[in-house]
Amino acid sequence: MSGFPDSMRNLVEKIGRLPGIGPKTAQRLAFHILKSSRAEAEELAAAVMKVKDSVRFCSVCNNLSDGNICNICSNKMRDRSLICVVEEPKDVVAIEKAGGFTGVYHVLLGSLSPLDGIGPQDLKIKELLDRVRKDRPKEIIIATDFNTEGEATALYLARELKPSGASVTRVAYGIPVGSNLEYADQATIYKAFEGRRQV
Repeated sequence: MSGFPDSMRNLVEKIGRLPGIGPKTAQRLAFHILKSSRAEAEELAAAVMKVKDSVRFCSVCNNLSDGNICNICSNKMRDRSLICVVEEPKDVVAIEKAGGFTGVYHVLLGSLSPLDGIGPQDLKIKELLDRVRKDRPKEIIIATDFNTEGEATALYLARELKPSGASVTRVAYGIPVGSNLEYADQATIYKAFEGRRQV
């Protein structure tokens, strides 16, 4: 980045540390910020600082919240007999965008990964078990990712939750809506058949 003043080089470097942002995108965003009005740049900086100062984890479910309890947990219309267990707050956003789920969530804040030294004690699993004992939900839906870590987490949770008496289910996975069967890989087709339900 020769030819850039130090302040511009520093901005490009900081933007480039964000996930999914390569050097060219970082440079493009830095130029956009440079061309923006001072007011717009201050609004962006203020928004970043507000998130850092005010966003915390919900004391009930570990989702992101501006207060002690998140909007979903404080919503009296949600079905508390149905808990969906996810890995990260971004998973809550994805399920909420899809619509149709009216229960509440429990965010683990990660997944089991023995190779990275992440065990059950590093996740919000104890809190989930305590919550299940206290709230006695009818169903717990495990919606962890379909990778090695997510599958290991799902198996561990299923075993730990079995004695609770609640129905423990795993979200089905398979052929994406709108796609052609011929383009799906063998594992996806297998899982689609395995997760089939009565119609």
